[in-house]
Amino acid sequence: MASISLPAAPRRFKMYIGGQFTDGLSGEVCTRHSPGHSVPVAQWPQGCEADALQAIAQARQAFDHGPWPRMAAGERAALLFKVAGLIEAHAQEIGLIESLETGKPITQALGEIRAAADVWRFAAGAARVVKGDAHNNLGDRVLAMVLREPIGVVGLITPWNFPFFILAERLPFILAAGCTVVIKPSEATSGSTLRLCELLHGAGLPCGVVNAVTGLGDAVGQPLLDSGLIDMVSVTGSTGTGRKAILASAGNIKKLGLELGGKNPHIVFADACLDDAADGVAFAMAFNAGQCCVGASRLLVERPVAAEFTAKLAAKMARIRVGDPLDAQTQVGALFGQAHMEKVLGFIEQGVRMGAHIVCGGARTDHRDGYFVQPTLLTDVRADMPLMREEIFGPVLGAMAFDTFDEAIRLANDCEFGLSASIWTQDLSRALRASRQVRAGRVWVNTTLDNGPETPLGGMKQSGLGRETGLAGIEEYTELKTVHVNLQPRTHWID
Repeated sequence: MASISLPAAPRRFKMYIGGQFTDGLSGEVCTRHSPGHSVPVAQWPQGCEADALQAIAQARQAFDHGPWPRMAAGERAALLFKVAGLIEAHAQEIGLIESLETGKPITQALGEIRAAADVWRFAAGAARVVKGDAHNNLGDRVLAMVLREPIGVVGLITPWNFPFFILAERLPFILAAGCTVVIKPSEATSGSTLRLCELLHGAGLPCGVVNAVTGLGDAVGQPLLDSGLIDMVSVTGSTGTGRKAILASAGNIKKLGLELGGKNPHIVFADACLDDAADGVAFAMAFNAGQCCVGASRLLVERPVAAEFTAKLAAKMARIRVGDPLDAQTQVGALFGQAHMEKVLGFIEQGVRMGAHIVCGGARTDHRDGYFVQPTLLTDVRADMPLMREEIFGPVLGAMAFDTFDEAIRLANDCEFGLSASIWTQDLSRALRASRQVRAGRVWVNTTLDNGPETPLGGMKQSGLGRETGLAGIEEYTELKTVHVNLQPRTHWID
């Protein structure tokens, strides 16, 4: 990969409302500084409530009167396939936008953009298999049909950690279902979403089908939750954000899709291939600098191998390459921002004060141009420590030992979250038993963070509501309607 230079000036993006690119009504601008370099790299409008309301009105008009929901599924699929090709053709450009704004390594960002194109292709193909049902078993008089219809206008609120990929896990499925949408990306990482809007516009998407408003949540996100013109809101974010969405949805009983926090266990049994498990756990805890809702944040190791495994894991973590996100050799980049870095370091310091022991890492790195934290492993932790109960969202892992299978499952489930879990064992029966008993929306066995658009994702407990991707990802954005058709003359009720 050729060397990449920082931009001489921040790139300027515009919001996208009703098929038009706009600077918004307030005239104010957000500037994003690269968390890996502390220089300005992107700007976009600081939207206001009026911008959000205009976008909602455009999406409503496009759904109620526009061609998109009324197209044949094959026509929608053709356009989505076209967008997938455009994403792939512009992967280098979008990947650089993503790396600069999030601080993630450029190689990781490029991988995510190309994977996103694959998700768009799956959604495009799946658009043609969405169907209803017929019931021909109600007797000679009645034929019943079950119609699956687009739910309507969707508000889509996306996070800062995977701005483009998480958008890809939702937007093409929303469009495949025939819905229209207003996107509210994170105010700090909006560039790749707005660049996608340019590609959608160039692909010929009808005006108003996709709209994107940028700015703070109170100004442009809350109207999506409050508006009676929005039929459903999909939120990816913290559990606190999810609670706000649930409260706001009570005003008009709109449907919600929520992917929220995680505190995901890795269970390592004594018979596991410890070298493989150590590599997998190190990858899961450090991927995206630990800012991954399904990554590793709790390690449970069977006691007979706890010391050996901890040593192997620490050796792996010490060799993780942390550094400049634009360096192709970098494996872990910067954290989101200074306040977030200080929060992550605070969890480590609090854990030590409560008796935890740092095996490796534990501090900020020597890279002072950005917000970098060493991959950190702590032992001597207890299940009641905040370190093991709260979402840290950084490259920090706490380890505990267990003695029995039942204890491992109890510790894994001793959490308000239920987003993912990873199980490491060579015993198939044990793996299947654990997979069934762990309360999590995604479970990996002898692997971690594997993904594919064919399978649904989502959480249990306070990790969320609903499912994305797979055929469930389209069905999430539809409503079922039952139609009964009388086939014979009516027998009158009133003589």
